[in-house]
Amino acid sequence: MAIELNADAPDLSNLIRPGDTVLWGQANAEPIILSRALMAQRHDFSRVRVLLGISNTDTCRPEHADAVDFLAYCGAGANRKLADAGVLDILPCHYSQMSELLRSGELRIDVLMLQLSPPDAHGRHSLSLANEYLISALEYASVVIGEVNQQAPWTHGERTLRLSDLDAVVYTDRAPLASDADAGSIREVDIQIAQHISGLVEDGSTLQTGIGAVPDAVLSALADHQNLGVHTGSIGDGVRRLMQSGVINNSRKSRDPGVSVGGILIGSQALHQFAHQNPSVQLRASAYTHDHQVLGSLDRLVAINSAVEVDLTGQVNSEVAAGSYLGAIGGSLDFIRGAHLSKGGLPIIALPSSARSKSRIVARLSGPVTIPRSDAGLIVTEFGVADLRGLTLKQRVCKMLDIAPPQHRAELEEAWGREGLAGGS
Repeated sequence: MAIELNADAPDLSNLIRPGDTVLWGQANAEPIILSRALMAQRHDFSRVRVLLGISNTDTCRPEHADAVDFLAYCGAGANRKLADAGVLDILPCHYSQMSELLRSGELRIDVLMLQLSPPDAHGRHSLSLANEYLISALEYASVVIGEVNQQAPWTHGERTLRLSDLDAVVYTDRAPLASDADAGSIREVDIQIAQHISGLVEDGSTLQTGIGAVPDAVLSALADHQNLGVHTGSIGDGVRRLMQSGVINNSRKSRDPGVSVGGILIGSQALHQFAHQNPSVQLRASAYTHDHQVLGSLDRLVAINSAVEVDLTGQVNSEVAAGSYLGAIGGSLDFIRGAHLSKGGLPIIALPSSARSKSRIVARLSGPVTIPRSDAGLIVTEFGVADLRGLTLKQRVCKMLDIAPPQHRAELEEAWGREGLAGGS
């Protein structure tokens, strides 16, 4: 039977050993009672290592590096402060690789902390807001600690847990972390990009959207479409609204018909309420949501992801901006490759053409190549669509110049003429 911890001050001293690696659910799935207790007690464990995903709280701060080694697959959210302070080590892997790294032990997890829903009538707790790589971690973690939150939604997923599956449990009654459904107000440029993309999406397509203003704008622009489906990493309020209006009904999916499939819920309390005991929303492991064969089996898969910058040959940087690690390798290349394999699929990278006065269509990337030009598909800015599939380098340059900021086109063309292949290497 699981040890019951005091919710006001859960003592983790008998559960975590010096040198352990600790993992918890990312974004709104963070079990903050447990994660904050670990940071408060960090000096009791000599040094521990924490593997982070997207962080939407200030639980982990640079000063905590006095006793904690921070590792993450991304620089999103509060992780950026850790990265800028030089105390975050980045794990440069594709999302599809996470589960195998955990299974193989190459990425060892000793302690897993989970936010769980209250039990159903059969005594089964759901993993509530996230399944993704937590499913693999469950199989191999030595210690599993659950925060059973009375207000966490019970969601359909790959695994449920009973108290006998836990080493320790803490009972809480708090609103789960949530993201404002209207946060990050959509700008005119995002709407223009979304209109270009909505014109490409056929009725009956299956959608994958990344996180950010442009993907949110795209979902809003699809309100007049019909019979759309969802297979994605993160399900948010844009998906919820289209499901409630009947635009997304998953009726024409070639895989998992009738069901919106994702790995994690990131959105408002309204999203949590919508997903609660809703069999049309199912959370799955990242080994499934990001698997290339699974993605390729979905007809008309439209993968829509954003980027920091794209060069004239179609290379994409989704990780570093102005020397700061704020993105990730993540799942963008997994979905781009999946959409290439999909019958009628659309591998889309969408971004505003400029940031302040600087062009985001560039002659040479300022950061790493997250997506190579060999995987380039459709690049979309507010100025249009550059479909790079099957084009030579010279043809790509012409297409990319057409969607670059007009005031930068001559400069970009000159840079290409001067540097040629070296500028896009």
